[in-house]
Amino acid sequence: MRRITRIATVGVASAALALSATACGGKTSSEAGSDGGAKAAIAYDIGGRGDQSFNDAAYAGLAKAEKDLDINGSEAEPSDGESDADKVQRLTELARSGNNPVIGVGFAYAPAIKKVAPKFPKTTFGIIDDSSVTAKNIANMVFNEEQGSYLAGVAAAKVTKTKTVGFIGGVETPLIKKFEAGYAQGVKDTDPSVKVLPQYLTQPPNFDGFSKPDLGKAAAQGQLDKNADVVYSAAGLAGSGAIEAVSKAKKWNIGVDSDQYNQAGLANYKESILTSVTKDVTDAVFNLIKSVKDGKPQSGEIRYGLDKNGVALSTSNPAFTDMKDVIAAVDKAKQDIIDGKITVKTAP
Repeated sequence: MRRITRIATVGVASAALALSATACGGKTSSEAGSDGGAKAAIAYDIGGRGDQSFNDAAYAGLAKAEKDLDINGSEAEPSDGESDADKVQRLTELARSGNNPVIGVGFAYAPAIKKVAPKFPKTTFGIIDDSSVTAKNIANMVFNEEQGSYLAGVAAAKVTKTKTVGFIGGVETPLIKKFEAGYAQGVKDTDPSVKVLPQYLTQPPNFDGFSKPDLGKAAAQGQLDKNADVVYSAAGLAGSGAIEAVSKAKKWNIGVDSDQYNQAGLANYKESILTSVTKDVTDAVFNLIKSVKDGKPQSGEIRYGLDKNGVALSTSNPAFTDMKDVIAAVDKAKQDIIDGKITVKTAP
């Protein structure tokens, strides 16, 4: 697998075309197009690979495709404070190099895909967490994050001893507010006496709330100081800072996107990670790559909810599975959502 280094500005396009990959072969992105065989690429969201969360889940899907489908994979990293023009440049280079599909990890790629996809009609472009940009060659992979978050709220309300729980959102966007909405509803439906403390790290267009662990750490400490003993963080790489703070306070974390209990980079804090709201980004990426290789590329909205296990609550921590009453409450809520007995809000 080839990993393309961060592209700093669109003004250095000629240099960007010659950037060396940082892993798996060390070839440039242009050279990747000269190899034989099918090729697929992912362009990471803020924080990049190594966030122990959203981007790492996408990487796992690409790695699975390399192993199971004999795909040559390429990865492209974002740069801090980049513009839509930088994303356009990145996606254009990946498509020119013969990658198909080209997948933008995160809603921030929507404007770039809208510009690039028409120029490469035979290339499938995937975008995760956005359905606003549509075309025959665009696959919109979206999730019912509010449903998984509702289950997290049920668990939080059942385990809290202080009757106070926290929510940390990386950036206050409609997507992250879905996490907050589901979580708060799950808490209140389970125990109306439990207080929910919501907090966002940054406001658009400042997206540091997805990439700076110190911000998450400070926010979590503030919530701990207000007596929260369960903190759910939907903040990408910044969430790792929150997990550290909560772990050191010996309180409960709820992770997000990936099963963070099993993330190597969070191993020192895993015992504090009660559960995680997972999104099956891994299979979404893999399924899109497979559809292209099979000659039947996915297109349009592809939705993953509780009914398809596209979102879920992880059960890797034995301490969580030992809480039989909590597990029973979560399982009942899950079935009620699937059966339509509970409709989960998508905004607070």
